[in-house]
Amino acid sequence: MSRIGKKKITIPDNIAIDIKSFEISIQGPKGKLSHFIPDFITLQNNTNTLQLQIKSKEKKLQALYGLYRSIINNMVIGVSQGFEKKLIINGVGYRCYLENNQLVLNLGYSHPIYIKTPQNISIKVENNTYISINGIDKQTVGEVAATIRSMRPPEPYKGKGIKYIDEIIKRKIGKAGK
Repeated sequence: MSRIGKKKITIPDNIAIDIKSFEISIQGPKGKLSHFIPDFITLQNNTNTLQLQIKSKEKKLQALYGLYRSIINNMVIGVSQGFEKKLIINGVGYRCYLENNQLVLNLGYSHPIYIKTPQNISIKVENNTYISINGIDKQTVGEVAATIRSMRPPEPYKGKGIKYIDEIIKRKIGKAGK
């Protein structure tokens, strides 16, 4: 049995949950999220907790049981607190700014890179080198951050590129002379 799937999801007071046959909708102060739940998982809604139960003990279904518990828990956290990823740009002449709901990155290429901001995601730029990505959907926030990072990943010799704030880049020693 999945250990994660067995855990109860605690629901804050300002969160409203609506469960229809195969869909769960969660609404909170930050917004509303909904997700489809497969038929082998049943949801039990108590006053301040939500419990998932599985109908079969097959190995593949147990793995999905824990996955859906994590997805629903992330939805509850997202509509109550939200998620945030922070990136930092290192490199001489590397900078970014916002223009017409697009993030513009100057990363040493011959052209600027434009990244359109998806719905329900807000991007803030501080000091031309710090990027903050906020939203209620954890998956979308992570995907946007990964897309921005992939435009110029950090390299190990000088540390130039885009990295997460808490990311540690192992530095390498350059070529030694004779």
